Amino acid sequence: MLYYLFDFLDKHYQIPGAGLFEFISFRSAMAIILSLAISTIYGKKIINYLLKKQVGESVRDLGLKGQSEKAGTPTMGGLIIIISTLIPVLLFAKLDNIYVILLIVTTLWMGTIGFIDDYLKIYKKDKEGLKGIFKVMGQVGLGLIVGGTMYLHPAITIKEDVNVPSFNTEQVINNDQEITSGAEEKSTTTTIPFVKNNEFDYASLISWINPSLVNYAWLIFIPIVIFIVTAVSNGANLTDGIDGLAAGSSAIIVLTLGIFAWVSGNIIFSDYLNIMYIPRSGEMTIFITAFAGSLVGFLWYNTYPAQVFMGDTGSLTIGGIIAVIAIATRKELLIPILCGIFLLENLSVVMQVGWFKITKRKYGEGRRIFLMSPLHHHYQKKGLHESKIVVRFWIVGIFLAIVTIITLKVR
Repeated sequence: MLYYLFDFLDKHYQIPGAGLFEFISFRSAMAIILSLAISTIYGKKIINYLLKKQVGESVRDLGLKGQSEKAGTPTMGGLIIIISTLIPVLLFAKLDNIYVILLIVTTLWMGTIGFIDDYLKIYKKDKEGLKGIFKVMGQVGLGLIVGGTMYLHPAITIKEDVNVPSFNTEQVINNDQEITSGAEEKSTTTTIPFVKNNEFDYASLISWINPSLVNYAWLIFIPIVIFIVTAVSNGANLTDGIDGLAAGSSAIIVLTLGIFAWVSGNIIFSDYLNIMYIPRSGEMTIFITAFAGSLVGFLWYNTYPAQVFMGDTGSLTIGGIIAVIAIATRKELLIPILCGIFLLENLSVVMQVGWFKITKRKYGEGRRIFLMSPLHHHYQKKGLHESKIVVRFWIVGIFLAIVTIITLKVR
């Protein structure tokens, strides 16, 4: 909203400083400062409100050290993340940008699903919360919205052949001006890491049968989007098991995706790095910085010993947003690397449950690979303090983020 106000003031009244709002870098800086302020200052007020309403976590006895002390800790803290993300976005982003609209819809959609789940657990005393089938239906619904929009919306395009004309380089880098060189085209192309000529078109998975089938590429593209949204949101949900793990790991992932959004939406950087130029995608940087600031601010209260838990309100929202940003920047095939922590948590549960069922059929008694799953509980069972587990997972996450960034040039 402020963007449109200052844009009007700059064009009609030449108010000193109003032109700053044209710069993505300035608006991103303002977004992260405001989101940090909201999540740290007003986060405490939200926590006190949750305490007043007795929105406390009921902890199942899993035999973990320090677990009983967590009972009664306020949950639904994901509201802090959602509120402190959306306010700066509404103030500083271009609200007619399709990528920003998609991310706002994702935040509200997944936040609502998570909120219903937490509400049923707390107020209806239903330990299971929202049934798994309804969660999956919600994730599939979001995948349909995102996949359909990405495939059909005319403003979601790429530019294959960009010949950078002569212009003020500093102005374009800071101001993210749209350069008209090269024709925009609709495409289901994405990026394959560590491969030379690293662009891959999902349409080729069906067009090899018959070239005319390229018009039905959505039959491939949309299910892939649904799978990614579901997998990443569930991965974030499973990772939210000990204080600070999900929020800290997600902040690392989101900031890395912010770099991809920035360079993909800027003609200078995309041309220099020889990566896909995605017009208008740079505006996502405002949302991403606001989201990162809210996660760091939430972490202030979520580090050990946690004063608040994010609940499914936060974890499902975080996973959904990360998935949509990765898809929008055409970097979804980097998710197994960048979101390696989420992947390991997911795999540990799948392996544990699968092996238990196989051995029970074979030997009559189920056996386990890990002492407990998800993976962070395995290390808790081995006697490591949860703070040490969290910091080490963060270190792994930083390493994976660096590897992901390196893929920009290493092919």
